[in-house]
Amino acid sequence: MSSEDGRTEDEVGVGPHSMPWPDDLRYDPELLEHGDRRNVVDTYRYWSTSAIVADLDARRHPFHVAIENWEHDMNIGTVVRNANAFMAAAVHIVGKRRWNRRGAMVTDRYQHVTHHPDFASLKEFGDANDLAIVGVDNLPGSVPIETTRLPERALLVFGQEGPGLSEEARKCAELVCSISQFGSTRSINAGVASGIAMHSWIVQHVIGDLR
Repeated sequence: MSSEDGRTEDEVGVGPHSMPWPDDLRYDPELLEHGDRRNVVDTYRYWSTSAIVADLDARRHPFHVAIENWEHDMNIGTVVRNANAFMAAAVHIVGKRRWNRRGAMVTDRYQHVTHHPDFASLKEFGDANDLAIVGVDNLPGSVPIETTRLPERALLVFGQEGPGLSEEARKCAELVCSISQFGSTRSINAGVASGIAMHSWIVQHVIGDLR
């Protein structure tokens, strides 16, 4: 079924903006003229990418996310997309610089993503920015994330699919949290784990503060 402006009900976004156009530098003239079909919330319709990033930068949460990428982990795009959803300060990729952006669904345009050649470089960044390194993995001695208070200034670190956190990451972590599971498998997808961990931080430091 089509609406009056010719747009189908399942079509994402909005068409060309009616005249006169808004007198606001945040708006992108090309989007105003041709429509905005991007996967963004309605608040950001017709905004330029730089304007969206600037607005997010003013409100980002103080936690960071890192994922190890020694074997071209396919989960990195999902981690970036989750980080955008929960407004992490930045995503840090440790190891190989190249990663598959398909899973990010272009959210990397709005999310700060940086690279570190090794874990020592990431730890140096964490120390310089007063971030507590928190590993997320089902390891012996780990504590349940559901009952553990996460640091507000946390650097949540995820290992790659299969081997999990590297030995260096385990040694550098001030805290290692596990995600409680109840089925037959011993681990869950790293991309899924990142979403659970970030949401746990949000529940504790954002939603919890509103109660």
